[in-house]
Amino acid sequence: MELADVPAPGEPGPGEVLVRPQAVGICGSDFHFLLAEIGPEDGSQFPRIQGHEVGATVDSVGPECTRGLSPGDSVALHPLSYCGHCYPCRIGRTNVCDNFSLIGIHEDGGFQELLRMPEDLVFPTTERRAALAALAEPLSIAVRAINRSRLEAGEHVVIFGAGPIGQAICLLARERDAPVLMIDPQRNRLETGAGMGAETMPWTDDVIESAREWSGGEGAEVVFDATGSQDAIRAGFETAVSAGRLMMVGMSHRDVPLRVFGFVDKELDVLGVSCAKGGEFEEAVAFVERNGDKLENLITQEFPLERAPEALRWAMDHPAEAMKVVIGEIN
Repeated sequence: MELADVPAPGEPGPGEVLVRPQAVGICGSDFHFLLAEIGPEDGSQFPRIQGHEVGATVDSVGPECTRGLSPGDSVALHPLSYCGHCYPCRIGRTNVCDNFSLIGIHEDGGFQELLRMPEDLVFPTTERRAALAALAEPLSIAVRAINRSRLEAGEHVVIFGAGPIGQAICLLARERDAPVLMIDPQRNRLETGAGMGAETMPWTDDVIESAREWSGGEGAEVVFDATGSQDAIRAGFETAVSAGRLMMVGMSHRDVPLRVFGFVDKELDVLGVSCAKGGEFEEAVAFVERNGDKLENLITQEFPLERAPEALRWAMDHPAEAMKVVIGEIN
C-alpha cells in the first residue's frame, strides 16, 4: 500500500453524488483483501483504493437526484451495489447478489479525498462525527445478523467474539430485551462488552459447558459467531440448544470440521450473514445516531490519510489493541 495522487473523479452524473470522505474504518476484510486471501488469485484486483466504511460530507449533487441531499450534509455510505437480475436479487436478497460490487474491493473506495457514489447508496445522518458515521457500515452487518436470527425478547444470546460487530450485536440484542453472554479471550474487549450490557466470560477449555449452564442448562436459543475462528465456531455449534439458531457472521478462508450428526440430531438452523440490505443500512444509521456515546468506545485509534499504510499494518499486527482503527483527517 502506498500514498499516491490519482485523477479527480469529475462532476457527478445523473443520479450520482460526489462526496468527501472524512473518516474511513478499517476492518478484517481489508486485511484479507490486502493479503490476497479474497479476490482473484492472479492479482488482477490490484491496484485498488481500499475503504468501504465511510463517513463523509456531500460535495455536490448531480442531476436527477431526488432524495434531497445538499452540499455539506453529513452522510454514511452503503458500499454495496447489486445487479437486480440474478436469483437473490429477484427474491429481494440484494445483499448477496451474485454480481455484487463493493467499493474498496471491486471499485475504488474511501481512502481518497473525493468519491462519486450512486445517490441511493448515500444515507444522510444527524451524526456529525464522521468516525461514528463510518461505523454505520460494519454495524449494518450486526443489524442484518439480528434480523436474520429472528431474535425474540427473553431468548438467550451467546456471542463468540467481542470485536465491533460482536459489540453491536450485543447492543441490538439488549434493545430487544434478550440476555447476552459475550465470550472472548481478550479481557479488555470483554470490559467493553460489559458496558454494552453483556454478561462476559473469558475463553477457557470448558467454555461450552459454562455457556450452556449460563443459558439454563439446555443451551442458547441464538448463538452468534463473530470471529471466523475454527475453535469458536465449533464451540458455538455445541453451545446452541436443539432447534436453536447458529448465526455465522465472522469471516475466514479456512475450513471448519463439524459433526454431521450434530446438524441432524439438534436440527439447528445454521444461517450465514453477509452485508445489509438498503433498509437495514438505514436502520444501522439510526442505531449509530441513538448510541453514539457507547459506540465511541469502539474507536481505539485514528490515523491521518498520509499514514494509512502504517495504520493498516498496525491494525494487522496489534489485533488485541485495535478494536476499530479509523483513517481520519482525509481533507
